Amino acid sequence: MILDDSGVILTPGNSGNDCAGNGSYADIECCCDECDYLQCCLNKQQAIKCNICSDKNCPRAGSVP
Repeated sequence: MILDDSGVILTPGNSGNDCAGNGSYADIECCCDECDYLQCCLNKQQAIKCNICSDKNCPRAGSVP
């Protein structure tokens, strides 16, 4: 599980659509600018790398979103 400094659970990948910190929730600030996993959301080629990702904190590691 990946948490930002405020405790929001971050789920990178899938263009950020599944992430609580993506800015689409009125009660949660957008966390994208400070996220270490931002490239996973922006770069479509990054989805391919999910298959070989070994980051044990990432819920998508080892599977394409």
